[in-house]
Amino acid sequence: MRAVKCWPDETTNPMLSYVFRRLIYGALVLLGVNLATFFLFFTVNTPDDMARLNIGGKRVTPEAIVKWKAERGYDKPLYLNDAKQGSERLTETIFWERSVSLFTLDFGRADGESAGNIGHEVSSRMWVSIQFALPLFILQVIASTAFALLLVMFRNTRLDFWGVVSCVVMLSISSFFYIIVGQVLFSRVLKLAPISGYEPGLDAVKFLILPIVLSLIARLGTEARLYRAMFLEEIGRDYVRTARAKGLAEMVVLFRHVLRNALIPIITSAGAYLPYVFMGSLVFESFFGLPGLGAYVIEAIGKQDFAIVRTMVFVGSLLYIATYIAIDVAYTWADPRIRLA
Repeated sequence: MRAVKCWPDETTNPMLSYVFRRLIYGALVLLGVNLATFFLFFTVNTPDDMARLNIGGKRVTPEAIVKWKAERGYDKPLYLNDAKQGSERLTETIFWERSVSLFTLDFGRADGESAGNIGHEVSSRMWVSIQFALPLFILQVIASTAFALLLVMFRNTRLDFWGVVSCVVMLSISSFFYIIVGQVLFSRVLKLAPISGYEPGLDAVKFLILPIVLSLIARLGTEARLYRAMFLEEIGRDYVRTARAKGLAEMVVLFRHVLRNALIPIITSAGAYLPYVFMGSLVFESFFGLPGLGAYVIEAIGKQDFAIVRTMVFVGSLLYIATYIAIDVAYTWADPRIRLA
């Protein structure tokens, strides 16, 4: 009888084997984060405490607490239901419905009175966050890379000096300053864009332009300075001197050799921002009134809606794990010498 392999090995497909292992490790990490989050929330706050916070403080009747817990499933035992038989002893518990169910993307109902279904809110708000963060992500990579290459091309000149000074100034200023000044200048004085708000469809463009531009400027200094350091390190390599000795123009050397060989750290740096494409920006969405996931988290923290906070911690962990697996795979595209094994 021939044995059946359940685990991909190195002889079949090294990349498939690597991705499979990373998925297993990611699932274990996600399980640990989920358990730690559940234990932390339900150790610090009991369901009765959550009911008092959401109903309105300490002066609430026991009947109101019982009703609130029954509506949200918090009236069940925490880990083991001795009143049930078979598998229902595990499934008819708060842990199963509020922790294990997250792995099936069943997020349940929020703790707030009018917050509704969390899954519906996440799916609808994620689209708003993607509309804001995806153009920002693409423009950020292009602008930072182009600016860094420009400074490297004119290195040791006044342009390079003042470019670096500008990067330091930009990264030293808080995002709140860009938001406040941008809203006053472009919205109230010049009236080029709405100060806040959101409308679906094509009308969303006029509400997204200002936060995208301000967020781009706020991050440009940090990214461009980092990329410039990477390019300068690559310029000192032997293959660059060899390319120049063959008579290649500086522009060709920078784009064909330096940029290509610096893609690994650029992918690492830019890829770390990918989860924000789906999760949104907490600060910018709140200030500009964008109904994305970032604003959703801020609202949940303000209302002490622990069901939403637990869900967003889980979704954030899931996105980070998926992102770093995608980054590892992207390394093999940027540098064919890399083998995932």
